Amino acid sequence: MAARTSLGVVAVAVFVVGIVMPAAAAAAAAAQAPAPAPASDGTSIDQGIAYVLMLVALVLTYLIHPLDASSPYKLF
Repeated sequence: MAARTSLGVVAVAVFVVGIVMPAAAAAAAAAQAPAPAPASDGTSIDQGIAYVLMLVALVLTYLIHPLDASSPYKLF
């Protein structure tokens, strides 16, 4: 009989939590203000990173090319 009573208490508790929790979550979601629009969509940041990487590649090319030209080994 005690097991049946505990099962009944657990079933009622689960039922009450199942009813109350979604209502509380909906009330909390409705109370929050919408998020502001992003100032940047990220493409300008990606483009800036690409320009920096291209500049680094250009500098490295002009630093390595004289070393390659004066090398006694014919690499290319």
